[in-house]
Amino acid sequence: MKASMIAYKPVGLALGAASGMLAGMAFKQAWKMIGHEEDAPNATDEDRTWREVLVAAALQGAIFALVKAAVDRAGATATRRLTGTWPD
Repeated sequence: MKASMIAYKPVGLALGAASGMLAGMAFKQAWKMIGHEEDAPNATDEDRTWREVLVAAALQGAIFALVKAAVDRAGATATRRLTGTWPD
Protein backbone atom coordinates (compact mmCIF):
# COMPACT_ATOMS: atom_id res chain seq x y z
CA MET A 1 0.00 0.00 0.00
CA LYS A 2 1.32 3.43 -0.92
CA ALA A 3 2.33 5.87 1.79
CA SER A 4 -0.10 8.42 0.39
CA MET A 5 -2.99 5.98 0.81
CA ILE A 6 -1.97 5.15 4.36
CA ALA A 7 -1.76 8.87 5.15
CA TYR A 8 -5.08 9.57 3.44
CA LYS A 9 -7.19 6.89 5.20
CA PRO A 10 -7.53 8.61 8.61
CA VAL A 11 -7.81 12.00 6.95
CA GLY A 12 -10.52 10.70 4.64
CA LEU A 13 -12.51 9.23 7.52
CA ALA A 14 -12.39 12.45 9.53
CA LEU A 15 -13.21 14.56 6.49
CA GLY A 16 -16.10 12.27 5.59
CA ALA A 17 -17.72 12.78 8.98
CA ALA A 18 -17.14 16.52 8.86
CA SER A 19 -18.47 16.78 5.31
CA GLY A 20 -21.70 15.01 6.28
CA MET A 21 -22.31 17.51 9.06
CA LEU A 22 -21.41 20.44 6.81
CA ALA A 23 -23.68 19.21 4.03
CA GLY A 24 -26.56 18.75 6.49
CA MET A 25 -26.18 22.32 7.73
CA ALA A 26 -25.92 23.65 4.15
CA PHE A 27 -29.05 21.78 3.11
CA LYS A 28 -31.00 23.06 6.11
CA GLN A 29 -30.05 26.66 5.25
CA ALA A 30 -30.81 26.17 1.55
CA TRP A 31 -34.21 24.68 2.33
CA LYS A 32 -35.06 27.62 4.60
CA MET A 33 -34.37 29.96 1.69
CA ILE A 34 -36.13 27.89 -0.97
CA GLY A 35 -38.99 26.37 0.98
CA HIS A 36 -39.47 29.25 3.42
CA GLU A 37 -39.83 26.64 6.17
CA GLU A 38 -37.66 25.37 8.99
CA ASP A 39 -37.75 21.67 8.03
CA ALA A 40 -37.68 19.96 4.67
CA PRO A 41 -40.46 17.48 3.92
CA ASN A 42 -40.01 13.77 4.50
CA ALA A 43 -41.11 11.36 1.79
CA THR A 44 -43.92 10.16 4.06
CA ASP A 45 -45.29 13.59 4.97
CA GLU A 46 -48.92 13.23 3.96
CA ASP A 47 -49.53 16.97 3.83
CA ARG A 48 -46.67 17.65 1.41
CA THR A 49 -46.92 17.48 -2.38
CA TRP A 50 -44.90 15.18 -4.58
CA ARG A 51 -43.15 18.23 -5.96
CA GLU A 52 -42.04 19.47 -2.51
CA VAL A 53 -40.75 16.03 -1.51
CA LEU A 54 -38.87 15.43 -4.76
CA VAL A 55 -37.37 18.92 -4.91
CA ALA A 56 -36.15 18.58 -1.32
CA ALA A 57 -34.63 15.16 -2.05
CA ALA A 58 -32.90 16.37 -5.23
CA LEU A 59 -31.51 19.44 -3.48
CA GLN A 60 -30.27 17.39 -0.55
CA GLY A 61 -28.58 14.88 -2.86
CA ALA A 62 -26.92 17.61 -4.91
CA ILE A 63 -25.60 19.40 -1.83
CA PHE A 64 -24.27 16.21 -0.26
CA ALA A 65 -22.54 15.18 -3.51
CA LEU A 66 -21.01 18.63 -3.99
CA VAL A 67 -19.70 18.86 -0.43
CA LYS A 68 -18.35 15.29 -0.54
CA ALA A 69 -16.51 15.91 -3.82
CA ALA A 70 -15.04 19.19 -2.56
CA VAL A 71 -13.90 17.67 0.74
CA ASP A 72 -12.47 14.53 -0.92
CA ARG A 73 -10.59 16.66 -3.44
CA ALA A 74 -9.21 18.92 -0.72
CA GLY A 75 -8.11 15.89 1.31
CA ALA A 76 -6.35 14.33 -1.68
CA THR A 77 -4.63 17.63 -2.48
CA ALA A 78 -3.45 17.97 1.12
CA THR A 79 -2.18 14.38 1.07
CA ARG A 80 -0.18 15.09 -2.08
CA ARG A 81 1.35 18.15 -0.44
CA LEU A 82 2.35 16.07 2.58
CA THR A 83 3.53 12.89 0.84
CA GLY A 84 4.33 13.99 -2.70
CA THR A 85 1.95 11.47 -4.29
CA TRP A 86 -1.75 11.49 -5.12
CA PRO A 87 -3.82 8.94 -3.15
CA ASP A 88 -5.61 6.28 -5.22
